[in-house]
Amino acid sequence: MKILEVENITKKFGDYVAVNSVSLKAEKGKILGVLGPNGAGKTTTIRMIMDIIAPDSGTITFNNGLSKESMKDRIGYLPEERGLYKKMKIDELLRFQGRLKSLSGKEADRRADMWLERMEITDWKKKKVEELSKGMQQKIQFIGTIFHNPDLLILDEPFGGLDPINANLIKDIILELKKQGAAILFSTHIMESAEKLCDEIILINKGELILSGPLSKVKEQFNKNNILLDYTGPDGFLNENAMIYKYNNYGNHVEIELNEHIKPQDFLKKIIDRVEIRKFELREPSLNDIFIEAVGKKNNGDRV
Repeated sequence: MKILEVENITKKFGDYVAVNSVSLKAEKGKILGVLGPNGAGKTTTIRMIMDIIAPDSGTITFNNGLSKESMKDRIGYLPEERGLYKKMKIDELLRFQGRLKSLSGKEADRRADMWLERMEITDWKKKKVEELSKGMQQKIQFIGTIFHNPDLLILDEPFGGLDPINANLIKDIILELKKQGAAILFSTHIMESAEKLCDEIILINKGELILSGPLSKVKEQFNKNNILLDYTGPDGFLNENAMIYKYNNYGNHVEIELNEHIKPQDFLKKIIDRVEIRKFELREPSLNDIFIEAVGKKNNGDRV
């Protein structure tokens, strides 16, 4: 079920085209990665979805036709630029945010207490925002984003400022919300996080959609003869082998891309008498590899 459908939205600022005919959809119980380099148009796209700015053309539809106004209480938005009232106490701030999402004061307090305990920061509920570290403020803002049980979550760099333990805590909660049926837009520069969390991705560059689809299908599109090889011995075989298209050598560990139509087993036969092989593994392209190749081709004027 589609919670959000965006069709061909465009936004210009003077002569500058920030977003050019971008489409996407967010479905119940799925995570969509909204990816792209700095200045690609991701934040502008999100701001149009949130009705902070209006598109010049195109349509944005919620729940098969609900108005933006009726959906506002059903959306949780965590912007990359954090915005907490620094002089407010934590419990007062969360009650205020709950009231903005049509929760009663009593219900907002109850949910705030539950999430503060889950985040292990109950002892700080009477502290002012300005007394908290950056990471703790991020946890408070995340609570304010999710504690009204939204149907659509828009998370822009949700792990910013968090240590690995708290980043893992937030990750687990995101997956719980997905399992409960939330549709999630996840924007990040951290390709490893996107690769682990996302069901589908879109890649925006210079305001244009250059890649989209289920992550597994995108990887198939970019799949090549990539090998991970751990070895002991001289590395001359790398420079003297016509089977190799390119490689990245880290000493006794090397990432290899074979030439087209070369079978990995034939390459293995070719080198097996020249070095001691400790590991030989076929490697699917990482999302980071795909990001670099797709954006590089677009910037060089090639088709992706």
